[in-house]
Amino acid sequence: MYGFEMMSYNIKDGFLEAIVRGHRSGLLTVADYNNLSQCETLDDIKMNLTSTDYGAYLANEASPIYTANIVEKCTLKLVNDWNYMRSQADETLAAFMDYCTYGHMIDNVVLIVTGTLHERDVQELLDKCHPLGMFDSIATLAVAQNMRELYRLVLVDTPLAPYFSENLTHEDLDEMNIEIMRNTLYKAYLDDFASFCQKLGGTTAEIMGDMLAFETDRRALNITLNSIGTELTREDRKKLYSNFGLLYPHGHNELAIAEDFDQIRSAMEKVPAYSGIFSKLGYGESQMLDKLLYEEEVKKCVDCFEQQFHYSVFYAYMKLREQEIRNIMWISECVAQDQKGRISDGIVYIF
Repeated sequence: MYGFEMMSYNIKDGFLEAIVRGHRSGLLTVADYNNLSQCETLDDIKMNLTSTDYGAYLANEASPIYTANIVEKCTLKLVNDWNYMRSQADETLAAFMDYCTYGHMIDNVVLIVTGTLHERDVQELLDKCHPLGMFDSIATLAVAQNMRELYRLVLVDTPLAPYFSENLTHEDLDEMNIEIMRNTLYKAYLDDFASFCQKLGGTTAEIMGDMLAFETDRRALNITLNSIGTELTREDRKKLYSNFGLLYPHGHNELAIAEDFDQIRSAMEKVPAYSGIFSKLGYGESQMLDKLLYEEEVKKCVDCFEQQFHYSVFYAYMKLREQEIRNIMWISECVAQDQKGRISDGIVYIF
């Protein structure tokens, strides 16, 4: 099918590709961020955002406004856009869009598992869940009395059932560290998503292969960084890495035995795609790594829109909008805490 998408793509998916490209043109520009950086109060930020795509969502918010209110309304814009496109999609595109949101579902299920273990209030847990990762039966998970019951509900009622049944048992939920559980599920999810995209073929397979390879390599890097100095063995660490990506398999072997940041850096710099990122990083500046990785992700997402007739633009739009919301949250927090000098440290510019 590669190269022939233009013959039939628009029959089913042309309308939605036009919609998502329209949404992309509404993302904030450098000029918008400069205006937001000049704001003195959160009400000023709200006023600036009313002239953007977020205007309809923030217009009726009463003063005083808080960062959480701004982030909630901006997220609602993304959720409404996504749900509209999902409702108009044909079967194949709908399945692709569902895959895009499974990461949020995993985070929500892990949040509820953690809350259940600590006997937290059900409604409080549901309020903290990401709206894109909600599914019909998520509320039933929160009423589980123990881990065995929760495991049964996850298997029966959620789209994540295959990832649980093939990788975890209910004993694991009791004994396993929550972050290990999250990363085990993410590994299964990313492997499955990559396999689905390869079956689609064409430009979608090519671009999503690159996007998901970056995502899985970033997760491998973060797993390694976070497990240094913990009880996680080298074998267990390696089990959490996905079975594809630019680091697979030799980079994974090196990351699995890395004991400090310099060894991680050495392993990553052997991959040409990542040596450029680490060359921007001075020694002892590991805290800047997250921002550099976000910048690389944004660059890849923007490049997605340079080609036509593929599904990757939907994934890219979701990632770009989420990065924009993180930028708005950072600016709002800096303004609220009177730390305006630090605003530029956390913004990842999209255009």
